[in-house]
Amino acid sequence: MRKRLPTFKTAPEPTTFRQHLVVFCRELLVVVAAALIVACLVRAFIGQMFLIPSQSMDPTLLIRDRVIVEKVSAVKRGDIVVFTDPGGWIKAPPVPERSTPGKVFQFIGVLPDTSTDHLIKRVVGLPGDHVVCCDPQGWVTVNDQPLDETGYLTRPADETLNALAVTPYDVVVPAGRLFVLGDNRASSADSRCHLNVTGIDGQPTGEGAFVPEDLVIGQARAVLWPSSRIHRLGVPATFETVPPGMSPAPDTALVQPGTGPVC
Repeated sequence: MRKRLPTFKTAPEPTTFRQHLVVFCRELLVVVAAALIVACLVRAFIGQMFLIPSQSMDPTLLIRDRVIVEKVSAVKRGDIVVFTDPGGWIKAPPVPERSTPGKVFQFIGVLPDTSTDHLIKRVVGLPGDHVVCCDPQGWVTVNDQPLDETGYLTRPADETLNALAVTPYDVVVPAGRLFVLGDNRASSADSRCHLNVTGIDGQPTGEGAFVPEDLVIGQARAVLWPSSRIHRLGVPATFETVPPGMSPAPDTALVQPGTGPVC
């Protein structure tokens, strides 16, 4: 019987520093690429940061606040929503463009969106809702339910509402649209301000006062910066008791003629 000779493993050659560096860089690129993909997916489908550009939502949101906007849940009455300009709502001059690195960080969601074609307001009326201003106590009503908005509206020092805030309007929100108002009613070019405006592309007067649901980016859920203002943005309790609106909602807006301020 032939005797098997013992085998000996040859010692592996030591890895050089250059080889270690190549492996490290390759793994780092994989991690960074994966993180960028995840960040882009989160921004596209789950959440995104926005920068508050105006005082229309004072005192709930202040200029330069950074808010996180969630894109998954259905919109409810009382939600604060970010939406694309439905047409002619924004009159502010454009803000300076970011540098190329800034645009990249904004695209992946690290920096807040500063584009000038987005607005942020509170949803007061859903499709089919009957929204009226105002009842004898000065409250906006939705489906005959007065809204107690004292907890978040900006009010002058003498506790009176100015003429713009209480100019009458009476509308039924059409299907697929939203009626939105700013918390700072004296300085907010919102749905009220377009009720007397002739619609775009042949739309009836007042049709452009309602935000198409497909233009809504998402709901603002929290202020993330500055650190002194970090807080959650919830739905005020007054909206929880509002009864359902008209079902089905009308295809076109029902707007009482001559109502609504010209902003």
